[in-house]
Amino acid sequence: MTPLAERGSAPVEFVLVGVLLVALVLGVLQVGAVLFVRNTALDAAAEGARWAAIEGTPSAGAARTVQVLTAALGPSYARDVRAGIGMEAGAPVTVVTVRTPLPVLGLIGPPRALEVSGHAALEPVP
Repeated sequence: MTPLAERGSAPVEFVLVGVLLVALVLGVLQVGAVLFVRNTALDAAAEGARWAAIEGTPSAGAARTVQVLTAALGPSYARDVRAGIGMEAGAPVTVVTVRTPLPVLGLIGPPRALEVSGHAALEPVP
């Protein structure tokens, strides 16, 4: 038999522990969502840079990046894609930069808060 002072404490403890456990699980899932969006945007930028290096025009790389981002994440993540040609370690490279929303609550977040770039070497065609 439990003492009178401890009666009813089990449901309260369950709720307190349950709230902490749910918050921890949701936090881990949110970090996973942020990493998923970041890695997908980075992969799309690298794919676009490689595509631009093969095609020879930065606009082709930007179009490929938009295509990959739209297929993987949706059109709202492919709104700000820029491509150009730059120099890296003295060699010409294609650069594709993507600015996407940073998912703060689910996949919703501030626009253009996450910026990633992909680079690919431009090789001279013989």
